[in-house]
Amino acid sequence: MSGSIVKGRKHSKLYYRLQNYGTEGVCLLLGLIIVIWSVTPIYNMWTIALDSHDAIFSGTLFPESPTLESFRVVFTQDFWYLERFWHQFGNSFYVGGMVTFLTLFIGSLASFTVGRLHLRNGWMLTNAALMTYVIPASFLAIPMYRIMQIYGLTNNLWSVIATLTTFATPYAIFIFSQYGKSIPMELDESARIDGANPWQIYFKIYLPLMAPALVAVGTYALLLAWNEYLYNFLMLSTPQSMTVAVALAQFLNSDESPWNYMMATAIIYAIPPIALYYGSRRYMAAGLTMGGVKG
Repeated sequence: MSGSIVKGRKHSKLYYRLQNYGTEGVCLLLGLIIVIWSVTPIYNMWTIALDSHDAIFSGTLFPESPTLESFRVVFTQDFWYLERFWHQFGNSFYVGGMVTFLTLFIGSLASFTVGRLHLRNGWMLTNAALMTYVIPASFLAIPMYRIMQIYGLTNNLWSVIATLTTFATPYAIFIFSQYGKSIPMELDESARIDGANPWQIYFKIYLPLMAPALVAVGTYALLLAWNEYLYNFLMLSTPQSMTVAVALAQFLNSDESPWNYMMATAIIYAIPPIALYYGSRRYMAAGLTMGGVKG
C-alpha cells in the first residue's frame, strides 16, 4: 500500500515537472517570436541603410557590399532632400525640449496646487484633464489648426509646442497627483513652521522628491513630441520650419525614393530618444509604478 502511494507521488512530481517545462518552453517560444517580430523591422532598416541604392531590392538577406555612404550623405547633407537636415533636427530638439519643460512645469504645478495646497474641488481639475483623452487627438486637428490660425501661429514651431503640451499635460497631472500622495504632508508642515512659502516648498521639497515621476513623464512627453507627425505636418509648411519627422515623409514624394538615405536619416533621428530611454528607464519604472499604485 505504502509502495503504491510513493509511486503515485513520484508520478505526480514528474507530471508537474513536465508541465512546468512545457509551460516554460511555450513562454520561451512566444518570447522568441515576439523578439524576432520586433527586431526584424529594425534589422531591415540597417540593411537598407548599409546597401547601395541599386542593391536595395536585390532580395538578399545581408548586404552584399555594405557601406556607410548613406550615413555620410546624411551627416554632410549631400542630398537635396537633406539640405536642411541639421536645422530640422534642431527644430525637433527645440520642440521636444519645450514640450517636455512645459509639460513638467504645468503638470507638477497643477498637482502641487491640488494635492498640497488643498485646492477646493481640486479633484475636478484632474478628472476634467483626463476627460480630454475621450476625444481622439486626430479629431482635434482641424480645430487646433483653426485656433493657431486665429492667433497667427501657423507655420510656427510654437503652434506644435502648444498643441502637444495640451495633449501631454493631463497625463502628467494624473501621474504627479498619484505620486505626490506618497510624499508625507508632514514635510510641508515642517517647512511652513520654519517660514517657507508655497514656492519654496514647491522648488525645494516637492520637486526633488518627485524626481522619478518627473523623469518618467518627461521621457513620455519628449517621445510624444519627437515622434509626432500629424500636427507637425498640419502646422508646419516650409522646409525651414519643419521637423525631421515631417521632412522624412518628403522622401516618398520622389519618383525614385532613395530608401537608403531615408533609413539612415531615421536611424540617426532615433538615437537621442533611445539613449534617453535607456538612460532613464530605472527612474521611469519607479515613477510609473508608484504613480499607478498609490491611490
